[in-house]
Amino acid sequence: LCIVPQYPRFDTKTEILHYEKLAGGQTATAVTFTARMGLRGRYIGKVGDDDLGVFSLESLRSESIDTSGVLVEEGARNQYAFIIIDKTTGERTILWERDRKLSFRESELKREDICAGKVLHLDGHDHDAAIRAATWAQEEGIPVVIDLDKVVPRSEELISKVDFLITSANFPPDFTGISDPIESLLALRKYCDGFLAVTLGVQGAMAVVGDGCVRFPAFKVHAVDTTGAGDIFHGGFIYGLLRNWPLERIMTFANAAAGLNCTHLGARAGIPPLSEILMLADSGHHHAL
Repeated sequence: LCIVPQYPRFDTKTEILHYEKLAGGQTATAVTFTARMGLRGRYIGKVGDDDLGVFSLESLRSESIDTSGVLVEEGARNQYAFIIIDKTTGERTILWERDRKLSFRESELKREDICAGKVLHLDGHDHDAAIRAATWAQEEGIPVVIDLDKVVPRSEELISKVDFLITSANFPPDFTGISDPIESLLALRKYCDGFLAVTLGVQGAMAVVGDGCVRFPAFKVHAVDTTGAGDIFHGGFIYGLLRNWPLERIMTFANAAAGLNCTHLGARAGIPPLSEILMLADSGHHHAL
């Protein structure tokens, strides 16, 4: 990650104010959040056999996350990203690369690993394996949460297999072809019988409740870096789900966790203690809707 005074224009040079190498990843960051909240978690995926792969794997092991389901792919370059952060706003632009060798094949899944937990959390990578994993979890009565930020192959089949579909703001319009944010979210009911929500950055989140949509405002914080905010939101949502909290409490907690994480650089460095999240969640210091 690198912080710059402002996002550079074409054909210009910009000084890097600060640079750090930090671990991230959608599901990896979410499970790291739940681990720091005191829950046990297992990560299933692939890493490369290069230095970045070792770095990624050790970042999970250092959080006492079970990595027995992680495969090290020989000759693969670990996924990485360059993240450019605007110092003034904390907003970021991500440039990333993922080696095709890192694709987790359906045949590499183990049902006993997938069905060992109380919740299965997925992202949009490796859609064939994700569909198989979600199918197994549903057969065992394990709720499935997914984080989608773009339309992927077999998206329609994938989202039909999940119980909690929480996407980025652009997914519902891109998937449904409906530009209106509320109408596009409501249109997802045709494809997914489960809970539907979108994360909206500084505007918080929005969920389908009954026949309409309810907004849950974000909290006022001084944002340094928004990297990982959506991943932390998913981790917070899963934590609340496992605590059997009512929906409003879950969404408020997830928004508070995501907001506090934005006050530090990186996807995971800003994960706050549970007590701080609860304090902010109960403070009522929201942005106006």
